[in-house]
Amino acid sequence: MTTPAARGVIYIHSSPRALCPHVEWAAGRAIGRAVNFDWADQPVLPGSQRAEFFWEGRQGMGAAIASALRGWEHLRYEVTEDATPGSDGGRWMHTPDLGVFYAQTDSAGNMVVSEERIRYAVEIAAGSAADLTAELGLALGQAWDDELDVFRHASDHSPVVWLHKVG
Repeated sequence: MTTPAARGVIYIHSSPRALCPHVEWAAGRAIGRAVNFDWADQPVLPGSQRAEFFWEGRQGMGAAIASALRGWEHLRYEVTEDATPGSDGGRWMHTPDLGVFYAQTDSAGNMVVSEERIRYAVEIAAGSAADLTAELGLALGQAWDDELDVFRHASDHSPVVWLHKVG
């Protein structure tokens, strides 16, 4: 039995222009083939570029891509891996200030927070609604979402084209 193919998206929200070829090289190495991103100016951060790249490969490739992109302090990115039969998906977010955040995702793309993490948040909050909100925000990567959101809106009018094998 073969492992179902996984697919996902690499969102480079901001990259210094000089780093772009290195980002492509690192992503391509993780994917196992050369890739070429369609770079565009990132209007939120003048002098930086943004790109979206749709990938297909083996399960777990999202983690490999996110790891390959890790370590460049000026890079903002997200990597997603869609859920497949028998495997949950994942979402990795990175900002220069916060580092990497990972969350498991379900088949609809929702973040999955384990019951143990929720129990911990309730315990730490000790009855404080504000503390519970803060703990759940941490579990959901709210700080990463907040920082990346302005960069995401820059891509609202970008064309999206899925390229994949049929059959």
